[in-house]
Amino acid sequence: MEALFELLGGPENALLVFGSATMLALVGIIAYFVVGDDRRADRSLHRNLQAVQGRWGSGVQAAKAASLRLRSEESGLASFDKVVRQLLPQRQALVDRLARTGRQITVTHYVLACVFVGLGTIILLNFTTNMPGAFNVLIGIAAGFLLPHGYVGGLAKRRIKTFLTNFPEAIELMVRTVRSGLPITEGIGIVGQEMPGAIGDEFGQVEQSIKIGRTLDEAMWDAAKRLDCPEFKFFVISLSVQRETGGNLAETLENLADILRRRRQMVLKVKALSSEARASAMIIGSLPFLMFAILMALNSEYMGQMLTDPRGQIMLGVGLTSITMGILFMAKLIRFEI
Repeated sequence: MEALFELLGGPENALLVFGSATMLALVGIIAYFVVGDDRRADRSLHRNLQAVQGRWGSGVQAAKAASLRLRSEESGLASFDKVVRQLLPQRQALVDRLARTGRQITVTHYVLACVFVGLGTIILLNFTTNMPGAFNVLIGIAAGFLLPHGYVGGLAKRRIKTFLTNFPEAIELMVRTVRSGLPITEGIGIVGQEMPGAIGDEFGQVEQSIKIGRTLDEAMWDAAKRLDCPEFKFFVISLSVQRETGGNLAETLENLADILRRRRQMVLKVKALSSEARASAMIIGSLPFLMFAILMALNSEYMGQMLTDPRGQIMLGVGLTSITMGILFMAKLIRFEI
C-alpha cells in the first residue's frame, strides 16, 4: 500500500485518483443503461415505423411517425435523463444547439460526455504530472465544459456551412417549381427529396411538419430556430411578406438567391483579405507551445521544474492566461460580420 501511495504521489493524490475512478465507473454504468434504453427505443420505433409504412399513406405516416417518436422520447429515457432535465437551467437552449448539429445527440449523452471528459482529464493529470490535486480538478472541470462544447459547436458550424453552400441552388430549384405552376410547398418537398446533406434534411423536416398539420409559416420558423442563421431567416421573411402582400414569388426568390450568392462572395473576399492576419495569429499563438515542447524534448529535467516547482506553475498559469487573452483579442480583430 505504501508503494502504491508513493507511486501516486501521496495519500491525498491516491484518494483523489481512486475517487475519480469510482465516479467514472458509476457514470459508465449509468451511461450503459441510458444508451441501452435509447437503443432499444430506437429499434422499437424502427419496427413500428415499418408497420405504419405498410398500412397508411405518406401524410398519415408522418403523423404516426411523429407520435411514435414523441412516445419513444418519453418512455425510452432513463431516470437519469429526468434528473438532467430538472437540473439544467436552460435546457431548451442546449436542445436547440444539439439539434443544430444534425446528429442524434440527446442532452443526457452530452452531460455524460462532459462528465467523462472531466474525470478522464483529472485522472490523466494525476498520473502524468506532479501538480496539486486541486489544480488538476479545476483543469478537469474546465475541460469537461469546454471540450464537448467546442466539439458540438464545430459540428453545428460545419453543418451550417454546408447548408449555406447549397442554399442558393435550393432556392433556384423552388423558383423553377413555382414557375411551372406548382405551389411553394411542392418546391420545398422536392428540395427535401433531391438535395443532399443538411439542406435536404432541413427541408424534409419542413415538409413532414406541413403534412402533420402545421402551417407553412410555423414549419419554416421552426427550421429557422434550429438553423439560427440569417440567410435562412431572410428566406422565411420573404415567404411571409409575399404571402401577406402578394406579388411574384418566383421573382422574389430569384432576387434572394442572387443576394445570398453576392453575400457569400463578400464573405470569401473578406476571408481572403484577412488571411495574412489569421496566419500571423496562428503562428504567434503556437510559438510558445512549440518552443516549450522542443525544450522539454531537449532537456526534460530543466523544463520539468516548471511543472513541479510552485513558482514555475504560477509562471505557467500567468503565461497561459496572457497567451489566451492575446489569441482572443487577435481573433476578435480579424472577425468581420457581413
